[in-house]
Parts: sequence; C-alpha cells; structure tokens
Amino acid sequence: MIEDLRWLGIRWTEGPDCGGRYGPYSQGERRAHYLEAWRRLREAGYLYPCTCSRKDLAQSASAPNDDDEPMYPGTCRGRSDNNKGAASEPTGVNWRFRVPDGDAVEFTDLNLGRQRYVAGNKFDFGDFLVWRRDDVPAYQLAVVVDDAAMRITEVVRGADLLKSTARQLLLLRALGHSSPNYFHCELVRDTAGVRLAKRRDALSIRHLRESGMTPQQVVEMAGWP
Repeated sequence: MIEDLRWLGIRWTEGPDCGGRYGPYSQGERRAHYLEAWRRLREAGYLYPCTCSRKDLAQSASAPNDDDEPMYPGTCRGRSDNNKGAASEPTGVNWRFRVPDGDAVEFTDLNLGRQRYVAGNKFDFGDFLVWRRDDVPAYQLAVVVDDAAMRITEVVRGADLLKSTARQLLLLRALGHSSPNYFHCELVRDTAGVRLAKRRDALSIRHLRESGMTPQQVVEMAGWP
C-alpha cells in the first residue's frame, strides 16, 4: 500500500516507513494503548461483554443498515457481569460500548456539512464493538486511541464512515479526549455506481499500475483535482 501511494504521488512526513514523534505507527505494536483505553471504559461502566455471534446478529437484523456493523439488538446488555473489575484482559468475548439511548450526536463535516445521528435509533446505530473475541481491538476503539495519542487534528476518509464518526465521538467523550475535524469524501464508484472496495474485488491502484496507466491517469479517472 505504501509503495502504491508513493507511486501515485502522495507524500507524508510521519508513519510506519519513516518514523515520527508519535510512534509506533503499526497498530500491532500499540496493544498497550488500546488495553489502557479498554480498562478505563470498562471501569467507568461504558462496556459490557457480549457472546452473540455474527450469525445471531444477522438473523436479528430488522432495519436497513448501510455500514459495516449491523444494529445490535441488545441481547447481552443486561448481563450481570457488566461492571465486574476482576478481568484484566478482554479475551474470550466481544466487548460493546453501551450507547446513551436517544442522545443526538452532531458534528459539522468539512465537506458534507451538518450531520446528526441518534444513538440507539434503529436507523442510525446501537451498541457497538470495541474489542473482538479473538483479542483484537475493534476499528472504532483503535482509531480513537491512535488519533488522540498522535494529536490528529483532521481526519479525511470516505462518506461511508459517517456513522462511525458518530460512534467515535462518543468514545472520545467517554475517554475525555477532544475531537478532530472530519472531512468525508464522496466515494469512488465504478460505471455501475458500485463503490470501489476490496471486499468486492474492485480495481486496485496496483492493478491499474500493472495495466499500464500513469499516476496522472489514475488521478483523472478518480475525478480528483
């Protein structure tokens, strides 16, 4: 990925290949940071263990959902071991963040303007994963911890992650961190209108390189300035 981005003409001054003040930059080396955040959230009562499988969640889905995490039905929300502090590691079960039902999460996106999502609303989002049963921090927790530790002031990413921003703002608030500014880009789509994504075996920068396209042609195809 780094090689492809360099070929495209993108340059950066900090990262896993060139170091910087806020390393390490590989998430595999940042477990201690994620564990600290998990412990803080659990001790404050924000988290609970969840034993629901992906199949369970797929079968219980009752509302359309256009992002990666289906609406959680709350099956494990009332577990009696929610706030026990005995476990020092999050292994063996999923851990979910208990959203404040009915609270509106609002932010102004630098590209798409004012955004508003209601926590617990079946059309927006519910309790979400922060740690997976295979002992890996979930995306939402990892990026929040990294952004705060690395003093990120602006996050640029695709519009498909708008709901994730709402989730992450709740985590930032719970951990006492300030939030960065967000700029959500329109998605790059193919001729059928389907967004380009790895899971759909879409064209990659590497594939375009190997087909003989130049960096400028790729940029023009994507419609970037």
